[in-house]
Amino acid sequence: MSDMTIIGATSSRSVSAPSVRRAELRRIRIEPSTGWISLGLKDLWQYRELLYFLTWRDIKVRYKQTALGAAWAVIQPLFTMLVFTLFFGRLAKVPSDGIPYPLFSYTALLPWQLFAYALTESSNSVVANERLITKVYFPRLVVPLASIFAGLVDFVIAFTLVVGMMVWYGVRPTWAILTLPFFVVFAMATALGVGLWLSALNVQYRDVRYTLNFIVQFWLFASPVAYSSTLVPARWRPFYGLNPMAGVIEGFRWALLGKAQAPGAMLGVSVVVVGIVLVGGLYYYRRMEKTFADVV
Repeated sequence: MSDMTIIGATSSRSVSAPSVRRAELRRIRIEPSTGWISLGLKDLWQYRELLYFLTWRDIKVRYKQTALGAAWAVIQPLFTMLVFTLFFGRLAKVPSDGIPYPLFSYTALLPWQLFAYALTESSNSVVANERLITKVYFPRLVVPLASIFAGLVDFVIAFTLVVGMMVWYGVRPTWAILTLPFFVVFAMATALGVGLWLSALNVQYRDVRYTLNFIVQFWLFASPVAYSSTLVPARWRPFYGLNPMAGVIEGFRWALLGKAQAPGAMLGVSVVVVGIVLVGGLYYYRRMEKTFADVV
């Protein structure tokens, strides 16, 4: 740089030339991308502290000025489990693969709650952070990622109840529990993939926010939360895997309880679907993010 201003001097001593060179800042020019663009995953690592602070901000805002605080993370799936147990377990006599129905439904509600929260928050994340996006540059992918990670806190809190239920019903985990982290990551990847598409679309079309609740409710009953995927004929189960949450939920039950049958081909189809949706969502989000500051 030919000219430079040094701010924050605390003494009247002159600054030597080497000190000036050390104080020089790198000038970065930000230009809109054209054509096929990289995902910018390297930038995410450079802005990892921002990701941490945005995640922590979302967690604090979620429970700010609430009387029950983090207890809501348990209350929501608990009361949903009680309703499902009454209507589906007691009245409709829905089969639960030999597992006590309260435990059967609650183990499905755990990944579902993680997915539903992450999907809802990530889909609204860009619009909700309008002031931040229009004022400063940072990798825009940080915004939906922070919403995804914030949901893990609720998941961990709610998970403590399922441990107590397993002890109460005398269910011992098997070696399959080692695969549990995979299904947690799989649920988050599913929410991120769909959330990237919806968050970018939400900037252009605000109808997305109004249809989101319907999408989540419809997806809940299209997934094996209140019932088992064994009700679906065996020859159709791989097609049922086109709903990625079917593979997540059945895999979660299998990993935790060890009594249900492994998802098998259905899980394989779900993995392929999530891979396509996630990669496509990343490229679409990166392509559209250059318009966020102007449109949002």
